[in-house]
Amino acid sequence: ISVIIVNLNGEEYLGDCLNSLSAQTFRDFEVVVVDNGSTDGSLRILRDRYPWVKLVALGKNTGFSEGNNIGLEASSPSQYVATLNNDTIAERDWLKELHETAARDRTVGMVASKILLGREGREIDSVGMLLYPDGMSRQMGRGKTDTGQFDDVREVLFPSACAALYRREMIRETGFFDEDFVSYCEDADLGLRGRLAGWKAVLAPRAVVRHLYSRTGGAYSTFKAYQLERNHVWVLLKNFPLTFILVSPFYTFWRYCIQWYGILSGKGSVARIAEETSKSELIMIVLRAYSGALAGMPRMLKKRRQIWKSRRMAAAEYRRLLKKYRIAAGELMLRD
Repeated sequence: ISVIIVNLNGEEYLGDCLNSLSAQTFRDFEVVVVDNGSTDGSLRILRDRYPWVKLVALGKNTGFSEGNNIGLEASSPSQYVATLNNDTIAERDWLKELHETAARDRTVGMVASKILLGREGREIDSVGMLLYPDGMSRQMGRGKTDTGQFDDVREVLFPSACAALYRREMIRETGFFDEDFVSYCEDADLGLRGRLAGWKAVLAPRAVVRHLYSRTGGAYSTFKAYQLERNHVWVLLKNFPLTFILVSPFYTFWRYCIQWYGILSGKGSVARIAEETSKSELIMIVLRAYSGALAGMPRMLKKRRQIWKSRRMAAAEYRRLLKKYRIAAGELMLRD
Protein backbone atom coordinates (compact mmCIF):
# COMPACT_ATOMS: atom_id res chain seq x y z
CA ILE A 1 0.00 0.00 0.00
CA SER A 2 1.21 3.50 -0.83
CA VAL A 3 -0.21 6.01 1.66
CA ILE A 4 -0.38 9.54 0.25
CA ILE A 5 -0.71 12.54 2.57
CA VAL A 6 -1.09 16.06 1.17
CA ASN A 7 0.15 18.57 3.74
CA LEU A 8 -0.21 22.34 4.05
CA ASN A 9 1.04 23.96 7.27
CA GLY A 10 0.22 20.85 9.29
CA GLU A 11 2.98 21.24 11.88
CA GLU A 12 0.49 21.03 14.75
CA TYR A 13 -0.90 17.58 13.94
CA LEU A 14 1.28 15.98 11.22
CA GLY A 15 3.42 14.25 13.85
CA ASP A 16 0.42 12.48 15.38
CA CYS A 17 -0.67 11.32 11.92
CA LEU A 18 2.74 9.90 11.00
CA ASN A 19 3.27 8.35 14.43
CA SER A 20 -0.01 6.47 14.00
CA LEU A 21 1.23 5.12 10.68
CA SER A 22 4.55 4.00 12.13
CA ALA A 23 2.57 1.91 14.66
CA GLN A 24 0.50 0.03 12.05
CA THR A 25 0.25 -3.75 12.42
CA PHE A 26 0.30 -4.08 8.60
CA ARG A 27 3.89 -3.37 7.59
CA ASP A 28 4.02 -3.63 3.79
CA PHE A 29 3.46 0.05 3.07
CA GLU A 30 5.19 3.29 2.22
CA VAL A 31 4.23 6.87 3.06
CA VAL A 32 4.47 9.69 0.54
CA VAL A 33 3.95 13.20 1.91
CA VAL A 34 3.37 15.94 -0.64
CA ASP A 35 3.97 19.31 0.98
CA ASN A 36 1.98 22.07 -0.70
CA GLY A 37 4.33 24.97 0.04
CA SER A 38 4.07 24.98 3.84
CA THR A 39 5.43 28.06 5.60
CA ASP A 40 5.38 26.60 9.12
CA GLY A 41 7.74 23.95 10.54
CA SER A 42 6.27 21.03 8.58
CA LEU A 43 9.30 20.46 6.36
CA ARG A 44 11.72 20.59 9.30
CA ILE A 45 9.65 18.04 11.22
CA LEU A 46 9.43 15.72 8.22
CA ARG A 47 13.16 15.86 7.49
CA ASP A 48 14.36 15.63 11.10
CA ARG A 49 11.92 13.14 12.62
CA TYR A 50 10.58 11.03 9.77
CA PRO A 51 13.39 10.01 7.41
CA TRP A 52 11.35 6.93 6.36
CA VAL A 53 8.76 9.19 4.72
CA LYS A 54 9.13 9.86 1.00
CA LEU A 55 8.85 13.65 0.89
CA VAL A 56 7.84 15.65 -2.18
CA ALA A 57 8.28 19.33 -1.29
CA LEU A 58 6.47 21.73 -3.62
CA GLY A 59 7.00 25.46 -3.69
CA LYS A 60 3.31 26.30 -3.94
CA ASN A 61 -0.15 25.10 -2.93
CA THR A 62 -1.35 22.85 -5.77
CA GLY A 63 -4.56 21.82 -3.96
CA PHE A 64 -5.70 18.41 -2.77
CA SER A 65 -6.33 16.86 -6.18
CA GLU A 66 -3.05 17.71 -7.87
CA GLY A 67 -1.14 17.07 -4.65
CA ASN A 68 -2.44 13.51 -4.52
CA ASN A 69 -1.69 13.00 -8.21
CA ILE A 70 1.89 14.14 -7.64
CA GLY A 71 2.09 11.73 -4.71
CA LEU A 72 0.82 8.91 -6.91
CA GLU A 73 3.56 9.61 -9.46
CA ALA A 74 6.19 9.57 -6.71
CA SER A 75 4.93 6.32 -5.17
CA SER A 76 6.15 2.80 -5.79
CA PRO A 77 4.04 0.53 -8.06
CA SER A 78 2.04 -0.86 -5.14
CA GLN A 79 -1.18 -2.84 -5.43
CA TYR A 80 -3.18 -0.26 -3.47
CA VAL A 81 -3.13 3.49 -2.87
CA ALA A 82 -4.48 5.01 0.35
CA THR A 83 -5.32 8.69 0.76
CA LEU A 84 -5.12 10.14 4.26
CA ASN A 85 -5.71 13.68 5.52
CA ASN A 86 -2.89 15.20 7.53
CA ASP A 87 -5.26 15.99 10.43
CA THR A 88 -6.02 12.33 11.19
CA ILE A 89 -4.85 9.60 13.54
CA ALA A 90 -5.14 6.03 12.25
CA GLU A 91 -5.78 3.21 14.70
CA ARG A 92 -3.22 0.39 14.66
CA ASP A 93 -5.18 -2.00 12.43
CA TRP A 94 -6.31 0.62 9.90
CA LEU A 95 -4.18 -0.57 6.98
CA LYS A 96 -4.58 -4.24 7.93
CA GLU A 97 -8.38 -3.99 7.82
CA LEU A 98 -8.41 -2.01 4.59
CA HIS A 99 -6.10 -4.52 2.91
CA GLU A 100 -7.98 -7.60 4.10
CA THR A 101 -11.32 -6.15 3.01
CA ALA A 102 -10.05 -5.31 -0.48
CA ALA A 103 -8.22 -8.61 -0.89
CA ARG A 104 -11.42 -10.64 -0.39
CA ASP A 105 -12.88 -9.47 -3.70
CA ARG A 106 -10.85 -8.41 -6.74
CA THR A 107 -13.80 -6.40 -8.06
CA VAL A 108 -13.63 -4.03 -5.05
CA GLY A 109 -11.92 -0.88 -6.27
CA MET A 110 -12.54 1.36 -3.26
CA VAL A 111 -12.68 0.79 0.50
CA ALA A 112 -14.07 3.32 2.98
CA SER A 113 -12.80 3.69 6.54
CA LYS A 114 -14.89 4.29 9.64
CA ILE A 115 -13.91 7.89 10.39
CA LEU A 116 -14.68 9.22 13.87
CA LEU A 117 -14.52 12.88 14.92
CA GLY A 118 -11.94 14.07 17.44
CA ARG A 119 -9.26 12.28 19.39
CA GLU A 120 -11.80 10.56 21.62
CA GLY A 121 -15.51 9.77 21.64
CA ARG A 122 -17.79 7.90 19.25
CA GLU A 123 -19.18 10.65 17.01
CA ILE A 124 -19.10 9.57 13.37
CA ASP A 125 -17.59 11.71 10.63
CA SER A 126 -18.03 9.24 7.76
CA VAL A 127 -18.71 5.61 6.91
CA GLY A 128 -18.98 6.28 3.18
CA MET A 129 -20.63 9.07 1.22
CA LEU A 130 -24.13 10.08 0.13
CA LEU A 131 -25.22 12.22 -2.84
CA TYR A 132 -27.86 14.88 -3.30
CA PRO A 133 -29.53 14.88 -6.76
CA ASP A 134 -27.63 17.99 -7.88
CA GLY A 135 -24.20 16.45 -7.27
CA MET A 136 -23.54 17.76 -3.75
CA SER A 137 -22.17 15.07 -1.43
CA ARG A 138 -22.09 14.51 2.33
CA GLN A 139 -20.69 11.93 4.71
CA MET A 140 -22.95 9.01 5.57
CA GLY A 141 -23.49 8.73 9.33
CA ARG A 142 -22.13 12.23 9.98
CA GLY A 143 -22.92 13.43 13.52
CA LYS A 144 -24.40 10.11 14.68
CA THR A 145 -23.05 8.19 17.68
CA ASP A 146 -21.22 5.01 16.77
CA THR A 147 -23.13 2.26 18.56
CA GLY A 148 -22.09 -0.55 16.21
CA GLN A 149 -24.80 0.16 13.62
CA PHE A 150 -22.11 0.25 10.89
CA ASP A 151 -20.00 -2.66 12.11
CA ASP A 152 -20.59 -4.97 9.14
CA VAL A 153 -18.78 -4.93 5.80
CA ARG A 154 -21.29 -3.38 3.43
CA GLU A 155 -21.56 -1.71 0.06
CA VAL A 156 -21.16 2.07 -0.04
CA LEU A 157 -21.49 4.44 -2.96
CA PHE A 158 -17.86 5.62 -2.61
CA PRO A 159 -15.47 6.50 0.23
CA SER A 160 -14.42 9.85 1.64
CA ALA A 161 -10.87 10.56 0.47
CA CYS A 162 -10.08 11.71 4.00
CA ALA A 163 -9.15 8.06 4.67
CA ALA A 164 -9.72 5.69 1.76
CA LEU A 165 -8.11 2.78 -0.08
CA TYR A 166 -8.11 2.56 -3.88
CA ARG A 167 -7.03 -0.39 -5.99
CA ARG A 168 -4.29 0.79 -8.32
CA GLU A 169 -5.76 -1.29 -11.13
CA MET A 170 -8.89 0.86 -10.91
CA ILE A 171 -6.84 4.07 -10.90
CA ARG A 172 -4.98 2.96 -14.04
CA GLU A 173 -8.35 2.50 -15.72
CA THR A 174 -10.23 5.57 -14.51
CA GLY A 175 -7.46 8.01 -13.66
CA PHE A 176 -6.96 9.49 -10.18
CA PHE A 177 -8.27 12.87 -9.01
CA ASP A 178 -9.41 15.52 -11.50
CA GLU A 179 -7.03 18.44 -11.01
CA ASP A 180 -9.62 20.94 -12.26
CA PHE A 181 -11.46 20.39 -8.97
CA VAL A 182 -8.46 21.64 -6.91
CA SER A 183 -10.07 20.70 -3.56
CA TYR A 184 -13.44 19.23 -2.47
CA CYS A 185 -15.82 16.92 -4.38
CA GLU A 186 -12.85 15.25 -6.09
CA ASP A 187 -13.59 12.05 -4.17
CA ALA A 188 -17.20 12.09 -5.40
CA ASP A 189 -15.99 12.46 -8.97
CA LEU A 190 -13.44 9.65 -8.64
CA GLY A 191 -15.89 7.42 -6.79
CA LEU A 192 -18.60 7.78 -9.42
CA ARG A 193 -16.11 7.22 -12.23
CA GLY A 194 -15.05 4.03 -10.49
CA ARG A 195 -18.63 2.83 -10.09
CA LEU A 196 -19.44 3.58 -13.73
CA ALA A 197 -16.37 1.57 -14.70
CA GLY A 198 -17.85 -1.41 -12.85
CA TRP A 199 -15.80 -1.35 -9.64
CA LYS A 200 -17.38 -1.97 -6.23
CA ALA A 201 -17.01 0.16 -3.11
CA VAL A 202 -17.32 -1.24 0.43
CA LEU A 203 -16.92 -0.13 4.04
CA ALA A 204 -14.23 -1.70 6.26
CA PRO A 205 -15.82 -0.96 9.68
CA ARG A 206 -12.76 -1.94 11.71
CA ALA A 207 -10.47 0.33 9.70
CA VAL A 208 -10.85 3.27 12.10
CA VAL A 209 -9.40 6.76 11.71
CA ARG A 210 -9.77 9.75 14.02
CA HIS A 211 -10.34 13.02 12.18
CA LEU A 212 -9.68 16.46 13.66
CA TYR A 213 -11.74 17.87 10.73
CA SER A 214 -10.88 20.61 8.27
CA ARG A 215 -7.83 21.88 10.07
CA THR A 216 -6.22 22.75 6.72
CA GLY A 217 -9.15 23.88 4.58
CA GLY A 218 -11.23 25.33 7.40
CA ALA A 219 -14.51 23.80 8.54
CA TYR A 220 -16.63 26.76 7.45
CA SER A 221 -14.39 28.80 5.13
CA THR A 222 -15.60 30.84 2.15
CA PHE A 223 -12.96 29.05 0.05
CA LYS A 224 -14.60 25.72 0.88
CA ALA A 225 -18.05 27.14 0.12
CA TYR A 226 -16.90 28.34 -3.31
CA GLN A 227 -15.20 25.06 -4.16
CA LEU A 228 -18.23 22.99 -3.13
CA GLU A 229 -20.66 25.14 -5.12
CA ARG A 230 -18.54 25.04 -8.26
CA ASN A 231 -17.35 21.45 -8.09
CA HIS A 232 -20.71 19.81 -7.41
CA VAL A 233 -21.83 21.10 -10.83
CA TRP A 234 -18.86 19.37 -12.44
CA VAL A 235 -19.63 16.13 -10.58
CA LEU A 236 -23.15 16.36 -12.00
CA LEU A 237 -22.06 17.12 -15.58
CA LYS A 238 -19.41 14.42 -15.71
CA ASN A 239 -21.10 11.56 -13.92
CA PHE A 240 -24.90 11.83 -13.72
CA PRO A 241 -27.37 10.35 -16.22
CA LEU A 242 -28.85 12.91 -18.59
CA THR A 243 -32.34 12.63 -17.08
CA PHE A 244 -30.89 13.39 -13.63
CA ILE A 245 -29.09 16.45 -15.00
CA LEU A 246 -32.29 17.81 -16.56
CA VAL A 247 -34.21 17.74 -13.25
CA SER A 248 -31.26 18.84 -11.09
CA PRO A 249 -32.13 22.60 -11.19
CA PHE A 250 -35.32 21.88 -9.25
CA TYR A 251 -33.32 20.08 -6.55
CA THR A 252 -30.79 22.91 -6.44
CA PHE A 253 -33.57 25.48 -6.02
CA TRP A 254 -35.00 23.45 -3.12
CA ARG A 255 -31.52 23.13 -1.58
CA TYR A 256 -31.12 26.90 -1.63
CA CYS A 257 -34.51 27.30 0.04
CA ILE A 258 -33.34 24.98 2.82
CA GLN A 259 -30.02 26.83 3.01
CA TRP A 260 -31.71 30.20 3.53
CA TYR A 261 -33.91 28.67 6.19
CA GLY A 262 -30.72 27.37 7.82
CA ILE A 263 -29.12 30.82 7.74
CA LEU A 264 -32.19 32.47 9.25
CA SER A 265 -32.58 29.78 11.94
CA GLY A 266 -28.86 29.39 12.65
CA LYS A 267 -28.79 25.73 11.58
CA GLY A 268 -26.22 23.96 9.42
CA SER A 269 -22.77 24.70 8.08
CA VAL A 270 -23.94 27.61 5.89
CA ALA A 271 -25.22 29.35 9.01
CA ARG A 272 -21.71 29.04 10.51
CA ILE A 273 -20.26 30.71 7.40
CA ALA A 274 -22.98 33.39 7.49
CA GLU A 275 -21.99 34.29 11.05
CA GLU A 276 -18.71 35.68 9.70
CA THR A 277 -19.81 36.61 6.16
CA SER A 278 -22.48 38.98 4.91
CA LYS A 279 -25.46 37.62 3.00
CA SER A 280 -24.43 39.66 -0.03
CA GLU A 281 -20.98 38.04 0.03
CA LEU A 282 -22.60 34.60 0.20
CA ILE A 283 -24.63 35.45 -2.89
CA MET A 284 -21.45 36.59 -4.65
CA ILE A 285 -19.74 33.29 -3.76
CA VAL A 286 -22.58 31.37 -5.41
CA LEU A 287 -22.50 33.59 -8.51
CA ARG A 288 -18.72 33.26 -8.84
CA ALA A 289 -18.98 29.50 -8.35
CA TYR A 290 -21.53 29.10 -11.14
CA SER A 291 -19.50 31.38 -13.38
CA GLY A 292 -16.48 29.15 -12.80
CA ALA A 293 -18.57 26.02 -13.35
CA LEU A 294 -19.88 27.36 -16.68
CA ALA A 295 -16.39 28.34 -17.80
CA GLY A 296 -15.24 24.78 -17.20
CA MET A 297 -18.29 23.15 -18.81
CA PRO A 298 -16.65 22.38 -22.19
CA ARG A 299 -13.82 20.50 -20.43
CA MET A 300 -16.28 18.60 -18.24
CA LEU A 301 -18.47 17.57 -21.17
CA LYS A 302 -15.41 16.30 -23.03
CA LYS A 303 -14.47 14.23 -19.98
CA ARG A 304 -18.05 13.04 -19.68
CA ARG A 305 -17.96 11.58 -23.19
CA GLN A 306 -14.86 9.58 -22.32
CA ILE A 307 -16.32 8.32 -19.02
CA TRP A 308 -19.66 7.24 -20.44
CA LYS A 309 -18.15 5.73 -23.58
CA SER A 310 -16.06 3.32 -21.50
CA ARG A 311 -18.54 2.59 -18.65
CA ARG A 312 -19.33 -1.00 -17.79
CA MET A 313 -22.19 -0.54 -15.32
CA ALA A 314 -25.67 -0.77 -16.80
CA ALA A 315 -27.64 2.48 -16.81
CA ALA A 316 -30.50 1.01 -14.76
CA GLU A 317 -28.11 -0.29 -12.10
CA TYR A 318 -26.33 3.07 -11.92
CA ARG A 319 -29.60 4.95 -11.47
CA ARG A 320 -30.51 2.50 -8.70
CA LEU A 321 -27.24 3.24 -6.93
CA LEU A 322 -27.74 7.00 -7.09
CA LYS A 323 -31.25 6.67 -5.68
CA LYS A 324 -30.20 4.23 -2.96
CA TYR A 325 -27.53 6.58 -1.63
CA ARG A 326 -29.50 9.81 -2.05
CA ILE A 327 -29.54 12.31 0.81
CA ALA A 328 -32.41 14.71 1.52
CA ALA A 329 -31.88 18.49 1.35
CA GLY A 330 -32.60 18.96 5.05
CA GLU A 331 -30.08 16.29 6.05
CA LEU A 332 -27.53 17.82 3.69
CA MET A 333 -27.88 21.47 4.68
CA LEU A 334 -29.17 21.66 8.25
CA ARG A 335 -26.41 19.68 9.95
CA ASP A 336 -22.92 20.98 10.73
